[in-house]
Amino acid sequence: MITVLAVHFAVAAVAPFLFRRFGRNSFYALAAVPAGSFAWLILQHGAVYSDAGTTSTGATVGPGVAEVLPWIPELRIELAFRMDALAWVMSLLVLGVGALVLVYCARYFKDKDDYLGGFGAQLLAFAGAMFGLVTADDLLLLFIFWELTTVLSYLLIGYARTRLSARRSALQALVVTTAGGLSMLVGLIILGFNAGTYRISAILELAPALVTGPAAGPVAAAVVLILIGAITKSALVPFHFWLPGAMAAPTPVSAYLHAAAMVKAGIYLVARLAPGFAETAPWLPMVLGLGLATMLVGGWRALRQTDIKLILAYGTVSQLGFLTMIVGLGQPDAALAGLALLLAHGLFKATLFLVVGIIDHQAGTRDIRKLSGVYRSSRALAVVAAIGAASMAGIPPLAGFVAKESVFEAFVHYSTDAASPWGLVILVGVVLGSILTFAYSARFMWGAFAVKPGVETTPFKPIQPAFLAAPAVLSLLTIVYGLWPAPVDAWIQPYAALFVPAGEDPAAATGHLALWHGLTPALGLTAITFALGLVMFYTRDAVARLQGLVPAWIDGDRSYQLTIGALDDTAVWITGRTQRGSLYFYLSVILTVAFVLPLTALVLADQPLPADLYFIDPNAPLQIVVGAGIVIGALAAVRANKRFLAVLMVSVTGYGIALMFALQGAPDLALTQMLVETIILVAFVLAMRSLPAELRDRTGGKYRVIRVIIGAGFGITMVFVAIYALGARVAAPVSLEFPKLAYEGGGGLNIVNVTLVDIRAWDTFGEISVLALAATGVASLIFVRGRGDRIQTSATVEEGSVGRRQPSRNAGRGHTRDAAALAMSRRFAASSRDEWLVAGRTLAPERRSIIFEVVTRLIFHSMIVFSIYLLLAGHNLPGGGFAGGLTAGLALTIRYLAGGRFELREATPVSAGALLGIGLATAAASGVAPLLLGGQVFQTAILEFWLPVFGDVKFVTSTIFDIGVYIVVVGLVLDVLRSLGAEIDEHFEEHPAEPSDEQEAGGIAAETTAKGKA
Repeated sequence: MITVLAVHFAVAAVAPFLFRRFGRNSFYALAAVPAGSFAWLILQHGAVYSDAGTTSTGATVGPGVAEVLPWIPELRIELAFRMDALAWVMSLLVLGVGALVLVYCARYFKDKDDYLGGFGAQLLAFAGAMFGLVTADDLLLLFIFWELTTVLSYLLIGYARTRLSARRSALQALVVTTAGGLSMLVGLIILGFNAGTYRISAILELAPALVTGPAAGPVAAAVVLILIGAITKSALVPFHFWLPGAMAAPTPVSAYLHAAAMVKAGIYLVARLAPGFAETAPWLPMVLGLGLATMLVGGWRALRQTDIKLILAYGTVSQLGFLTMIVGLGQPDAALAGLALLLAHGLFKATLFLVVGIIDHQAGTRDIRKLSGVYRSSRALAVVAAIGAASMAGIPPLAGFVAKESVFEAFVHYSTDAASPWGLVILVGVVLGSILTFAYSARFMWGAFAVKPGVETTPFKPIQPAFLAAPAVLSLLTIVYGLWPAPVDAWIQPYAALFVPAGEDPAAATGHLALWHGLTPALGLTAITFALGLVMFYTRDAVARLQGLVPAWIDGDRSYQLTIGALDDTAVWITGRTQRGSLYFYLSVILTVAFVLPLTALVLADQPLPADLYFIDPNAPLQIVVGAGIVIGALAAVRANKRFLAVLMVSVTGYGIALMFALQGAPDLALTQMLVETIILVAFVLAMRSLPAELRDRTGGKYRVIRVIIGAGFGITMVFVAIYALGARVAAPVSLEFPKLAYEGGGGLNIVNVTLVDIRAWDTFGEISVLALAATGVASLIFVRGRGDRIQTSATVEEGSVGRRQPSRNAGRGHTRDAAALAMSRRFAASSRDEWLVAGRTLAPERRSIIFEVVTRLIFHSMIVFSIYLLLAGHNLPGGGFAGGLTAGLALTIRYLAGGRFELREATPVSAGALLGIGLATAAASGVAPLLLGGQVFQTAILEFWLPVFGDVKFVTSTIFDIGVYIVVVGLVLDVLRSLGAEIDEHFEEHPAEPSDEQEAGGIAAETTAKGKA
């Protein structure tokens, strides 16, 4: 089973490449996958049905075939699959119809149609997902496949992505089925939690105890939630509207997803859980009530449609209600009849949808008001359609008749055995629904093929045999099934036996499928169905007038649109009052919630302060000085009226915290804090070049008081939260074991670094992934044409051209820069034969600094070497990949500040994106490599060996992970420098800012003063 799934998804992955080479004929190659799986399934018959075992209730049942692979043991999630009678029958439908539909697609589509590769891949993947769904023996695994079918159906329904109706219908189906799926997920978790296992087969064994035991209440709630997922997937009232809307999909999608596969998922789920949970209180009211309502609503709406595809769509809705009722009835004969009808419905409905596709393809319309005389144009197509429609109406000797007779028989037994009159009501409702089914089956045949007076004969192109092959095979199987139902009966009996009470004979309690059961009440109900169905068809005009009296507001789709509209209006109202474009408002809300809730918890808890609390460490009196510096920096940042000063004061608080870490004996934290603060300061300064120098529009008055209250309240609350949290500890801190773990398991003395790259390597890998994503996000906001790697080399740039001062509008007044200073800069630039920096010559003379360039040349290489030292020594000493990467980033920052963007290009010709990718790949490789050697992901190996000169060497493989961290951090800093630095530089060079009159006047006065001094 796992191999079948793997083949489906693997071929789906390469399907787009096949379509590029072979066009629409690639559908034949895709069809070979479910066809081969179908052949494998037939070969599994003996294993699935051999050596009957017994359940805990004593019922005889085939043991099935199981495959289990551990997946997430901590969460009790396994790749558990089981092929029993129910799964085998469902797989016949999923794989068999799937193969035929893919064959049909090869003639339905044209080579010029867009997105065929993606469509074929999605359809094949859907077949694999449905197979996984019906064979999954784990609740959470079943949910995963359930949601896969939801996502794939969304893509398939929206195939015609340029049509608004297709996109709307796809989104509607996604919203409805996803909402039901989330409800179902909650129910599955509740059920698995109370059962103590997520294995479906084990839960069904425990079901009697769960239903009647102390967990009966939660189990009943879980059943309701799971059924909500089933009824949304199978389009039952009140969620029936999404299925007719999904007819915007190509006809092969309708034939497969909406006749044989996706909508059957809900029916399958009901059938799977019925043996164990049909006795729960909410089961029958939901299954029978909603099923009957759906059967009647769908059949009634089908009689109003003028599109033959919509006739089938509403007919499918009706039949899904019918199927839900019978498979959920919870009796042996009903289980037999339910699966029989499920197979019959898959055959005849898929046939009819494929016929509709041929009519639409050859005639160009599906409107019964325009179709006329199609029977004369293609008698073979009409015969195939007639077989499918007759089976849908329940006419002998076809599959639909055999299945419907069994269904009638089951409901007759239920109506006589039921202790309440509801059994008779259900039986009458089923007969009424069957009458509607007969009527809309006749309407379909008349609308699609009959000659209509006053309507011109519809032009109809000849049909290729390959195009008709798939529906013809399905119609043939419908006949064979009707004439020889014994094999189907044998396939279903083991499942029906699950409902037989202990001690009873399964054969006597279940019954059998047969074409003729004699003169029975069920046969009488069939005769009534035929007679009244014909009456409804021949009086269709009167029925149409009656339907016209139904108010327009009674419409599921209209209710959905009104609900979505109300949600949109509510969202707009809330967004307009919360997303106000005010940073003050956003921060106020965030910080208020962040301190009010913890403060409320502290007050209600009424816990005393820890007994050993102290505010100043007597062994570190410098903390008072550092703390005072932090407070002064914070107050200065609040009072600053210049952006640069505010940022500088914020950095003062950051450096103060780094010093506090150092005083408390945490050199690693102090080093990292200092480096991070420096990088952040540089990033802020670079970004502020695009902002006004002064901080304007400061909030004043009453809002200033509110801000002070919120800020002070948040800070004070967080202090006491930390104090209470530390005092609430009742167990020994886990960190006490970290020194031992770090040295013995991670092979290092630096606990912080070993924790990051070994003990909690998964966390660190997630963090550097976030860093890469953040850098990419910043780059995407800044760069429009590329990621900054389009910067040309310095050799192609004219000397002294970068940053050259542009003449102002007042240049004509004769005011220039101080001549002596400018001349000195030019002499320095012209006399440098061997530049201190490679790209320094590209800067305009007035922008160069000899001191900065010389210092940069002296310290750059030392900083790079020191960063590598921090990287390699970090396992035992302060440092590590993060600190080393930040140091290397600071070295690049200094070189950029000294020589400009072309100097940065010369220093790092490698793309920032490439560095981020290489770093992530290196870290990931260090995690995957142990798997190849039989270990676990991110497992560390300690290698000890001797090298000449170096002597004894102890190498820990987690260092490779640290190298990946180092490269990622360097890539992040480079991305910041190129986005906030080089890109803004280039923008200023291309669009120089024109100084204002005041700035110009100030410049004139300064130059005049400078000349006077000179």
